[in-house]
Amino acid sequence: MKRKYPMLAVGLMSGTSMDGVDAALIRTDGEHEVARLGFDFQPYEDDFRHRLVEAVGEAAGLADRAGRTPLLSRVEAELTALHATSVARLLEKAGVTAEEVGVIGFHGHTVLHAPERRLTVQIGNGQALAHAAGIDVVYDMRAADCAAGGEGAPMAPAYHRALSMRLPERPAVFLNIGGIANATWISSGGMLMAFDTGPGNALLDDWLKHHTGQPLDENGRLAAGGSIDEDALLELMSHPYFGRVPPKSLDRNAFSLDPVRHLAPADGAATLTAFTAASIAAARAHFPEQPAVWVISGGGRRNRTLMSMIAERVEAAVAPIEATGHDGDAIEAEAWAYLAVRALRKMPISYPGTTGVPRPMTGGVLAKKE
Repeated sequence: MKRKYPMLAVGLMSGTSMDGVDAALIRTDGEHEVARLGFDFQPYEDDFRHRLVEAVGEAAGLADRAGRTPLLSRVEAELTALHATSVARLLEKAGVTAEEVGVIGFHGHTVLHAPERRLTVQIGNGQALAHAAGIDVVYDMRAADCAAGGEGAPMAPAYHRALSMRLPERPAVFLNIGGIANATWISSGGMLMAFDTGPGNALLDDWLKHHTGQPLDENGRLAAGGSIDEDALLELMSHPYFGRVPPKSLDRNAFSLDPVRHLAPADGAATLTAFTAASIAAARAHFPEQPAVWVISGGGRRNRTLMSMIAERVEAAVAPIEATGHDGDAIEAEAWAYLAVRALRKMPISYPGTTGVPRPMTGGVLAKKE
């Protein structure tokens, strides 16, 4: 059957923060037309989150994309089932049937990202999801880019460019602060540059879990009560990643808590928050032109202390993405829906300026529902 565009598309994202599944519904042609129609978040149960953390640790030893230990296989099956449930929840909430949806963009969960080895591994069974949801699925969208010599990340810039059409000022930066932070710089003419800037929430979340048992620093309260250890911050910022020229990308576990382990909980939180802000500000050195505005999405935008530190350092307007009429929780999932439609149309989803791939490339594997 010939596909018609624009179409309804579902995007699914399980990010480096490992908090749950984001599911978004949009109508799009994969180009300029985007209508946001629904969003659902399904949190992971603690038991599953612990198994997912173990799986990520175990995946560090994988030699290729096909490798699966018993734990990885078990977690992959669980993850896929949870995503199928998320699709059903989203469609019920939106009042849409599976038959009306043209495609699902399925990110899966990244358990290993090693572009220097041309290797990126996302677990999640696309074919099983297509059968369970009754909708065609495009999955494994990072792999072709990585195999061609690209970083395989970030992958949302094409969607950010579509959203930037609403902005009155450019150049603009779309900054997503998840477990890792990544920036998309967009010129007034639509030229793209993108890369991971450094840590997002991952280190800070790990610190909070260890010291307080809480999953995150709500509104940056703990950090706000602490003092930044400048020596520790300097040591964190001396990581060789920051000396690399983009395009570049990171694994969630690229940075260590060792430089702050001697600090009190509040001081460690303040220093790690400052590390995220400082690494984001350092990204400005790579932009062809300084941005007029920074548009922030991801969980980090809720951390008032972090947002304040970023605003102090980037010397430009900083606003949560809600100020542009979008939902910051849904952006990454929406991007995966948008990319799936582009993949169906054999359009590029990554570019030399975003991942370092030699030429604009499409990607993904299509799993049919039948």
